[in-house]
Amino acid sequence: MQTLTGQKEYTWNKIPELTLLFWIMKITATTLGETGGDLLAQTLNVGYATSTLIFFAFFLIMLVCQLAAKRYIPPIYWAVIVATSTAGTTMSDYMDRTLELGYALGSLILVSILIIILITWRISEKTLSVTHVRSFKGEMFYWIAILFSNTLGTALGDFLADDSGLGFGGSALLISAVLAVIILAYYFTKISRILLFWIAFILTRPFGATFGDLLTKSKEKGGMDYGTKGSTLILLTLLIVLIIYEVIKLKKKRALLEK
Repeated sequence: MQTLTGQKEYTWNKIPELTLLFWIMKITATTLGETGGDLLAQTLNVGYATSTLIFFAFFLIMLVCQLAAKRYIPPIYWAVIVATSTAGTTMSDYMDRTLELGYALGSLILVSILIIILITWRISEKTLSVTHVRSFKGEMFYWIAILFSNTLGTALGDFLADDSGLGFGGSALLISAVLAVIILAYYFTKISRILLFWIAFILTRPFGATFGDLLTKSKEKGGMDYGTKGSTLILLTLLIVLIIYEVIKLKKKRALLEK
């Protein structure tokens, strides 16, 4: 196989293509992280601090598997995404609720950390590419940025839904409108694709959270009343189906490239 643009690049590039399927899987995975985090921390009453430790340990285990892989393996990659989302959910809730920093201050702290990570990444690697990661250091920066972007997305979503007065419906409409603007900017402007990616990546987290709230909340609150258990099962099943589809599609593509 000579390319996605060459054997060496393909070997190191372990990041999926940024297609519509990627964003559907990302929203599904981060919504699963939201419901899974709430299931453990709230429904099962494990608590935010303990849940954060559990999910962070899961994140580290899956990250080691991802770093050890030599190419893009969908089940491993998306397991890390789910892990960053579940860890991000409980990390955000621990900051905002247990430490009583509040959603606004928590979001400000997290966005500051994310900016520092991206600046350090850019200075160190001379690039912020999210489509071709060619070094171990670059991949570490990639996953640290994703972890904090998902944590920021959780805090931002909670701020919009609870503190801004928009509620779940208003937050979903606002985030959807901003995402629509980002899509238009991608196709019709020359704004940095990397900047647009990170904005979209952050915002799809609270978008997924509002979808998770729609699944879990009672019908009296405008939800579908599946609870955290039912919603987690639905989302996990959907993500598994999407991963299987991605694996099949990837195998076909690799087979064609190897001919």
